[in-house]
Amino acid sequence: MKSEKHITSGKRTALISFIIGTLIFVFYFVTSNSDLLFIGYGFIVVAGITNLIILIAILIKSNSDLANRKRLLKTGRLMLINLPMMFLFIWLTLLLIGNMRITFTNSTQNKLTDIKIVGCQTEHILELKPNESKTVWVKITGDCSISLEYLENGTLKTETVAGYVTSGMGKKMKHKIDGKDKDII
Repeated sequence: MKSEKHITSGKRTALISFIIGTLIFVFYFVTSNSDLLFIGYGFIVVAGITNLIILIAILIKSNSDLANRKRLLKTGRLMLINLPMMFLFIWLTLLLIGNMRITFTNSTQNKLTDIKIVGCQTEHILELKPNESKTVWVKITGDCSISLEYLENGTLKTETVAGYVTSGMGKKMKHKIDGKDKDII
């Protein structure tokens, strides 16, 4: 019966670790709340140590319980599936903190054309109709600022989106294009 306890414990730990890790990542993706980064790092440490202890107990038990060895090792493999998932979430998080995800909304009464997002990386939006929005990912290449240049009724206009961003500062934000500087960051 002790092997059943190890198998159940291993499966539950793997499932709970996966669910909590996924929820932390999804909430970070949606909100860009940097507190979730620290929660995620802490969770990786706690979950890693917990999973490792349970995995070692399962491996030790698999050596002494030959009748249930196959099931114990299968549970150990299930637990190890969380490793590539953890590395995937870490890689995706690094991708997110390396980019500004900016949703631009045309708050004017006119169609805007030839919209250039200038700064860290130059991006381009062909046009935005009044109240239309478009999300652009701007890669942060170091210390830089982000501004807009666009045409409104043939007149070149500029406005600041973010006065200063730097590596690791990526976040999700909204910017209403209205001809006024809004140094949010």
